[in-house]
Amino acid sequence: MHDLSKERMRIRYLHRIKGWLGKAIRAFNASQAWIIVFIIGALTGLIAAYIDVATEWLTDIREGYCEAGFYLNRKFCCWHENGAQCDEWKWWGGSSPVAEWSARYLVYVATGCTFASVSAYLVAHYGQYAAGSGIAEIKTILGGFVIRQFLGSWTLLIKCIGMILSVASGLSIGVEDPLVHVASCVGNIVLRLFPKYARNEAKKREILSASCAAGVSVGFGAPLGGVLFSLEEVSYYFPYKVMWRSFFCAMIAGISLQLMNPFRTHKLVLYQVSYERNWYIFELPVFVMLGLLGGAWGSYFNKWSLQIAAYRKSSWLFDWPVCDTVAIALLSSSVSYPLKFLRASTVELLTNLFRECEEVETDFHGLCSRDQFSSVIFALFLAALLKTVLTVLTFGARVPGGVFLPAMAIGACVGRGVGMLMQVWQESYPSLWIFSECENDKSCVTPGTYALVGAAAAFAGSTRMTVSLTVIMFELTGALPYVLPIMITVMVAKMVADSFDKDGIFDGIIHLNGYPYLDHREEYTHDTYAGDIMTKVEDLQILTATGHTIDSLDEIHRNEDYKGYPVVNTVQDMQLIGYAGRAELRYALKEAQKRSDITGSVPVYFTDEFAFLDSSTFVDLRPWIDQTPTTLTTRCPIDLVVEMFKQLGLRYVLITKNGRLLGLITKKDLLRHVVQVNHPDMQLRLRTLTR
Repeated sequence: MHDLSKERMRIRYLHRIKGWLGKAIRAFNASQAWIIVFIIGALTGLIAAYIDVATEWLTDIREGYCEAGFYLNRKFCCWHENGAQCDEWKWWGGSSPVAEWSARYLVYVATGCTFASVSAYLVAHYGQYAAGSGIAEIKTILGGFVIRQFLGSWTLLIKCIGMILSVASGLSIGVEDPLVHVASCVGNIVLRLFPKYARNEAKKREILSASCAAGVSVGFGAPLGGVLFSLEEVSYYFPYKVMWRSFFCAMIAGISLQLMNPFRTHKLVLYQVSYERNWYIFELPVFVMLGLLGGAWGSYFNKWSLQIAAYRKSSWLFDWPVCDTVAIALLSSSVSYPLKFLRASTVELLTNLFRECEEVETDFHGLCSRDQFSSVIFALFLAALLKTVLTVLTFGARVPGGVFLPAMAIGACVGRGVGMLMQVWQESYPSLWIFSECENDKSCVTPGTYALVGAAAAFAGSTRMTVSLTVIMFELTGALPYVLPIMITVMVAKMVADSFDKDGIFDGIIHLNGYPYLDHREEYTHDTYAGDIMTKVEDLQILTATGHTIDSLDEIHRNEDYKGYPVVNTVQDMQLIGYAGRAELRYALKEAQKRSDITGSVPVYFTDEFAFLDSSTFVDLRPWIDQTPTTLTTRCPIDLVVEMFKQLGLRYVLITKNGRLLGLITKKDLLRHVVQVNHPDMQLRLRTLTR
């Protein structure tokens, strides 16, 4: 509310400027948002292309090198071979088959541990906020709280480098959700060039919402899905203008990535596919079954992952992040290399699981071989199980990475296996009445579509995303007929997962870390009133309208860590005048101290009643306080207080009676009460929150 008030004052000032200069300034002011989101989208696309190329190269280096140029990955090294044997690509190996396998295994494990250790070291010593996906923290920031340095340039640098190394190391993580953090960092850095947004927290969050859309756009090649993701999952406040800016930013990011064409396939992501066959009614129950499995899996996956992350935070592992990461990398590489589906990168695995057999040039580990169906199906289910274990163990490790792609890969493995079983059944008994729809098409089951649906089910079960997830999957395939099966599967997965626990993985991280986030999707019905949870005026640091000097205010500012101070007329009458934010007060004092005629003993005032002044030199701080703060009475129901905080984006409300200050409720005070009633198990984590 205070930010909106400051913005209105700035706009009124701009309209006072007359002539052509005023028109030019107002035109530039109106176009700043579009300029900002254009720059953010373009830079996000460029960074994503760099990450994709570097990650693919490091991943391939673990298995061999290009004789024509060490800087080339396997695809570019063998570009001219068109799937044939490539002589220019040299695999690590020895003189005999046993020595060759052993050498490749050792190099694979050693490089994985090396990449992971470097990534963990960079995060531990140079950028602690670069760890994880960052989406939970971004949700908290967009909810109205500040996490300093989380969106800084140093965090961006460490995030990009660490993400390349950690994903290439073979850890069970992905780059898609961390790209949301990367795009938000880009947005925050670009904002510094535009004071209109840099100095206004409300407007800054509008741009950060658009940045999140750009991150998903380049992560999944889904610009529309990015806009809906920002609306559904991360944004706290999403007005109409923010939707348009998010749309534009996601579009520019997608165009930028397309122009870079990092994979030389004219696709935004490697696992984009297209399907020629339609789906049939007899497949619908199987899709529903995949939704049931995905929902149950997602609920338990979240539970186990958060338990592992909680153990990391409270045990000796917290003090040894590099050793912890190296141990996980050693386990992941050692287990993955002998298993053909885990040895490949997660992106390559998804790419081949989604594809139809008719469009592949080479058979990926027997997925299209009828002679190996039973062993391949077993290998897929085993890969899903081991991938789940590795992802759970990796969750919470202090390296950049997310869970979107591993969850999709696990669901895709199960889905592809189920699809292959359906294909065998249909081809073995084509005359069954259940297959009457495809009499003229002997093979009417496409296992790749089951992999896609399974990926959507696991994704929905873990994150609880619905609309945005459906659109992302549609943009990945471009197959409009498959929107309905995906919608059904996603809804079933979410309903099943919600029956266990309504929190998605990112909400769980917020609760685990005790972030002060008031979930706008949760309903609060409490039989309490504002007066029951307010901080009473006796426990507050109050500023009076008169009686303070520069030195006295500076001392209060240095000795107290409150985020703001109620301003009253006198201590005796406690008539509310306004609210002085800590940041605004600090800035006003610094500006006053720069003047040569101002000393520490100069009086400061928060009122316009100057008749009693005995000094011609004073500082008027009225412009730096919120003179119309939001106020409530002690009998205001808590559910109404919660709705006001959610809908208006408030950070605090003042409790008054007939203009007399009685107390204060901050967002953290309200959150403590809500957690105490709705989530008693979280209460201990939130005791560390300070006003």
